[in-house]
Amino acid sequence: MKIIHSFFIVFFVMGASFIQARPSVSIQNVAARQCFSLDGKWNYIIDPYETGYYDYRYKPYDEQVNPGNGAFYLDKKPANKSDLIEYSFDKSPTLWVPGDWNSQDEKLLYYEGTIWYRRIFDYQKKSSDDRVLVYFGAANYESDVYLNGKKLGKHIGGFTPFCYEITDLLRETGNSLVVKVDNKRKREAVPTLNTDWWNYGGITRDVSLIEVPHTYISDYLIHLQNKSDNVISGYIQLNEDVASQQVTVSIPELKLMTTLLTDSHGKACFNLKATHLERWSPEDPKLYQVEVSLGENKVIDQIGFRTIETKGTDILLNGKSVFLRGISIHAENPQRGGRAYSDADVRELLDAAKALNCNFVRLAHYPHSENMIRLADKMGILVWEEDPVYWTIQWENPDTYANAQQQLTDVIERDKNRACVIIWSMANETPVSDARTLFLKKLAQQARSLDNSRLISAALEVHGNPVDPNERIVEDPFADVVDVVSFNEYVGWYDGLPEKCDKIHWSISYNKPVLISEFGGGALQGLHGDAQTRWTEEYQEDIYARTVKMLSKIPQFRGTSPWILFDFRSPKRVLPGIQDGWNRKGLISENGVKKKAFYVLRDFYNQMEAKFAQPVKH
Repeated sequence: MKIIHSFFIVFFVMGASFIQARPSVSIQNVAARQCFSLDGKWNYIIDPYETGYYDYRYKPYDEQVNPGNGAFYLDKKPANKSDLIEYSFDKSPTLWVPGDWNSQDEKLLYYEGTIWYRRIFDYQKKSSDDRVLVYFGAANYESDVYLNGKKLGKHIGGFTPFCYEITDLLRETGNSLVVKVDNKRKREAVPTLNTDWWNYGGITRDVSLIEVPHTYISDYLIHLQNKSDNVISGYIQLNEDVASQQVTVSIPELKLMTTLLTDSHGKACFNLKATHLERWSPEDPKLYQVEVSLGENKVIDQIGFRTIETKGTDILLNGKSVFLRGISIHAENPQRGGRAYSDADVRELLDAAKALNCNFVRLAHYPHSENMIRLADKMGILVWEEDPVYWTIQWENPDTYANAQQQLTDVIERDKNRACVIIWSMANETPVSDARTLFLKKLAQQARSLDNSRLISAALEVHGNPVDPNERIVEDPFADVVDVVSFNEYVGWYDGLPEKCDKIHWSISYNKPVLISEFGGGALQGLHGDAQTRWTEEYQEDIYARTVKMLSKIPQFRGTSPWILFDFRSPKRVLPGIQDGWNRKGLISENGVKKKAFYVLRDFYNQMEAKFAQPVKH
């Protein structure tokens, strides 16, 4: 019997019922498979009233009961000169996929609603027994997918992958793939209505056809066993519940190989003892070629082996204390002001972080692309990944929780083999309440059930002491759950002037490492004045200089990821002549020019690198 591993599907329906869809399927390491790219120009139709989805009674078209000529997913052509069809993909303009629609067409800059995408393609299978899947890296926010007029499925969540089998619907020529993408913000969604970044809509990451054998390796986990020096463990999972299938795991450089038989669920677990194992680290991001095989079907990956844990107030990477010299990053190409998706996009962002002497990045406030994570693996940059639970989520709504849990599950399943990822973050700046704390505790429990080899955190808030105006207190019931106590603070920007940093003292009672997940202030690059004048580079520079001195007095201080690397687009930032739709807290402008605060932070990181220096391997 076939089993569907459903970590790319949301198990609930928001709104009206829709056409029965097939379940999503899982597949690990798409780039290593036999792929056929569907990237390129797709025809599109702007549909703010969802005319192509609902009939005149405002009910979804149903391919069995009420198909109707108006259903855009049918991609119909007039049968004769009298036939009434009020849309045409063939005559419609095109958008580039992957890419957001906002940065590709000026009239779509602020658009929030539905756009229909259509791509025509031909495909001939290499083997008649093979399966074919269609894979989407991400589309923001809700996506309804159709092939040749038939519903494949609905995906909810703007930053995680989804995949459907299309073997039975595929034609050798003239396939019509239609995707309804809706980026409207919703109160019950994750993230919710109110965010401080641009709501980029569209198919924002790669789309591929993947051809695989009838029975194939759908998933695997290969990592250094927790608190072990030399035991590599994990599992291989097939797409079907088939027992006694012979699978092989091989790491040629370590001269390791084992052959296993799958159990009745198509799964095989293993432990391998390695000798002379080189640990992955920022100083030496060693990746080994790992091969997993089922018969002639082989999947090759590049995997690093390291341990991460906490002991008292220390973060231990491979058993040694590390200071996280970080920066927060949005998935945005600052030069064009659009969603970052390409190898060049992520290279620009991580190269800038390296120029700052970072060994760590916080990927805010949602899962970034897989190529971002893989490049961080190669470059030796530690990573914080975050579930988009942001500000005021509907804590008591079970569908909202299911959505958040599914997005967290998706990103953990996608990136669990990447050594660079050391922290799963549950949320950002969520006001304390009983419902909120229960929500986050359940998420943390889910994360640990999926992956107990990484640290749990969240960007918490701080509060003042009404008796002592210079005391800042970190006291949050969720801090008892996390491995690393992280919080955002803006002394000198939202809380007084920069000189206030000199007076502040911190009350943090947790015997855990402390990571300052955000601090900073805004500056318009090129605007100069004294350190008391808002929006000047000097004001921002003064905040950074005073803040790093203030934070260094915290005994548990083990890292920081200031807000933020580059200026980024935000509809909330409307001050004419200064913001103009950009959040100006970046250390680098949208034109790539470094502000004065960049050099303050870099100098501080140079000092911390020397203080926490690891022995150089010879």
